[in-house]
Amino acid sequence: MKKYAVYSSPTGNYCYMYADCVEALENTGFEDIITEEQLPVVFDGRGGYSRFREDEPNFLRIIESDKEMPLSLEEMYKRNDPDFKLGWISPEGDTYSCAFTNHNKCAKMIAKTFYPDSRFPERTLDRNGWLQVIDSWDGTQRHHGQFVFTESGRITKKQADRLFDLGLYNNEEVRELIVNSENDW
Repeated sequence: MKKYAVYSSPTGNYCYMYADCVEALENTGFEDIITEEQLPVVFDGRGGYSRFREDEPNFLRIIESDKEMPLSLEEMYKRNDPDFKLGWISPEGDTYSCAFTNHNKCAKMIAKTFYPDSRFPERTLDRNGWLQVIDSWDGTQRHHGQFVFTESGRITKKQADRLFDLGLYNNEEVRELIVNSENDW
């Protein structure tokens, strides 16, 4: 059983592998690098580690798990968050929040939860009618925006209602999606 340090973020929670004893360093690649005096540590998942401090900002708790993904989809990516800005919208209109660079990681968790046999998460979501709400900032604009994308060019009535609730109904691409889809409702 592995230990993880869980942290909060505006879009959900995330975790880092946690080691508080020498035995926990086994098979990490750091067995001969980290000494007992340096413990506890957290591993950032990108080949680095840092000393763990319980008073770190956004630290929530330590958990134990033997799962590949120790947190559930809804723990990692807030479902139907009233402050939703970016992420995925299901055909039923449910939102899953993520940061502007986490659409792929979020897609992996959604696909693993709803389509466990899928091989290509983003493509699977696209083919099953999910929408992406992505950051539309191009580096020159004054403000970041939201762009709605779906590979099929169609949306469900529930997605249209959710886009209205999110204040995205007047986006050019949303108006086009509605025109292309409303005869199917």
